[in-house]
Amino acid sequence: MIQILLTSKGITLNPITSLYYVAPCCLVFLLVPWIFVEYPVLKDTSSFDFDFVIFGTNSFCAFALNLAVFLLVGKTSALTMNVAGVVKDWLLIAFSWSVIKDTVTPINLFGYGVAFLGVAYYNHAKLQALKAKEAEKKVGQADEEGERLIEERQGEGSVK
Repeated sequence: MIQILLTSKGITLNPITSLYYVAPCCLVFLLVPWIFVEYPVLKDTSSFDFDFVIFGTNSFCAFALNLAVFLLVGKTSALTMNVAGVVKDWLLIAFSWSVIKDTVTPINLFGYGVAFLGVAYYNHAKLQALKAKEAEKKVGQADEEGERLIEERQGEGSVK
């Protein structure tokens, strides 16, 4: 949906403007369940103390993340964002396996392998499409150059 908002014909929203419209909707849709589901549990089980510094820092990080997502989706596509999310997950898994010594089962490895193959296929298809586009562009330029030369030679023939 973000990709449609950022790239659709007739509507030109930059990432900041998109955040201006999307962020309040996200607040409403997240605040309502939080009030009924999370807040009662939080109130009953812990001593909730609001810290403005932590809240402000967290809010700034969330804003920066959303801005980065809108910029990435606006410049590439939503699919690229999903592929980048898969790569991020791999890095988190590698970190948890190597540093925290979390266990990785054969089923986990199989799933990571399938995800890796998907990303590799995506990159291969994207590269092939880019090469085809470049080849088409070169053929188009060669055709234009050939037509121009033919017109010049016909013009020279009629002048003589």
